[in-house]
Amino acid sequence: MNNKYAWSQVILRVVLGLTFFIHGLVKFQDGIGNTAGWFDSIGLPGFLAYAVALLELAGGLAVLLGLGTRVISGLFVVLMAGAILKVKLAAGFMGNGQGAGYELDLVLLAMSLYFLINGSKSFALDQVIFNSNEGDSETYRSA
Repeated sequence: MNNKYAWSQVILRVVLGLTFFIHGLVKFQDGIGNTAGWFDSIGLPGFLAYAVALLELAGGLAVLLGLGTRVISGLFVVLMAGAILKVKLAAGFMGNGQGAGYELDLVLLAMSLYFLINGSKSFALDQVIFNSNEGDSETYRSA
């Protein structure tokens, strides 16, 4: 794999993983019960707050390390699509002055979709554990 693509993929994966990890951590630090109450207030079952926070925390760490990146990224795509459609869409792309828009959610969705489609073998634990070059794209080799 071309070194510049490998490093750019690592940077993108680390930023995605770190962003989700911090969002999950904050949900637990601020009191997951508060987040569950907010979920209830917008018409979602409160128990989903625990699932979302755990996915963000553990999934963010896994993506950061390159462990199960494709699977976790698929879950992130579903999560971000749900967040946009259920919570952020009404506020618009940039927000409405009372709440944030969906621009960050859309960027996280796009980054997650990239890793769902392409995976991430560059400097990833998956590569060490499974010792596989499978999934390297011809595009990277020929670029």
